[in-house]
Amino acid sequence: MNIEVLLTEAEIAEEFAESIEARDVPEKFFYWTPLSVRAWKTLSSRSREQMHETWEKLSRKAGDLTRAFGENVPVISFGAGEGLKDRLFLKALQEANRTVRYFPVDSSQNLLEAACAGAEDDDCEAIGIKADISSPMHMLLAADAAESPRVFLMTGNTLGGFDPMEQTRQIADCVKKGDLLIIDAKIHRDGVTAPEPERRKFVFAPLESAGAVPEDGELEFSEKPDERRDGLFLTTRKFHAARDLKLNAWGREIHIERGERIFLNFRYRFTEEAIRWLLTGHAGLRIVADIPSADGEFVTFVCIR
Repeated sequence: MNIEVLLTEAEIAEEFAESIEARDVPEKFFYWTPLSVRAWKTLSSRSREQMHETWEKLSRKAGDLTRAFGENVPVISFGAGEGLKDRLFLKALQEANRTVRYFPVDSSQNLLEAACAGAEDDDCEAIGIKADISSPMHMLLAADAAESPRVFLMTGNTLGGFDPMEQTRQIADCVKKGDLLIIDAKIHRDGVTAPEPERRKFVFAPLESAGAVPEDGELEFSEKPDERRDGLFLTTRKFHAARDLKLNAWGREIHIERGERIFLNFRYRFTEEAIRWLLTGHAGLRIVADIPSADGEFVTFVCIR
């Protein structure tokens, strides 16, 4: 198994401790520790079922979408996770007699190893890239793992875990003429539903990894529109400490006083009009195909420069 490292475990562990001290835990730490990985796998199993039909439709188009590539098709997946959806697309390319090289990109060593191992089980060459996709430099370095034309994937509403105004431009900076970008987004519906137990466990997992237990406080979820653009909706997640706590991160003892709040990143959802504008009007890409999921929760877009 070949994994290139742009973000070391020591670096991410130090950043995790600093994020707890700052009371602000970014996206990458929700997929890092074993507790977080287990919680994520439980939560994502349902979304995989919801998106399976979409990816089957997309995979049936894989050969046509990459016709101009020739025999060799490099696939670079930003925020690949376990790579389960990616593998449907990779298999379809192989069935279309393409030689595929797969580059999953993720900050989680655990998930990255799973993505590489799964691809290798399917007889697909895989080179993992351990990187922080919130970093423009890491994104560009990961994109340079292969020459154009390339297929870029960003799925599972990965975009929703970052500032979409910044992240769509960072993605677009990687996409050159001849490349394809396949990206999905979660569509906003009216009304806020209470988060299910699996999602609450997933959101709490980084703090649990540092020694917190659910009885130590309360999770609060709230949604508001992003005033920068109509159709962007931001869900924030916060932990309110109900008592004084001592957390331990990377061997560092961190004191949390009763009443303090810890910000547990956020998630964006989008109207279809807003995500189209982000990809085209804001990032300068062109949408050549779109596939809504059967339940209307997601839309997957195929974009070019």
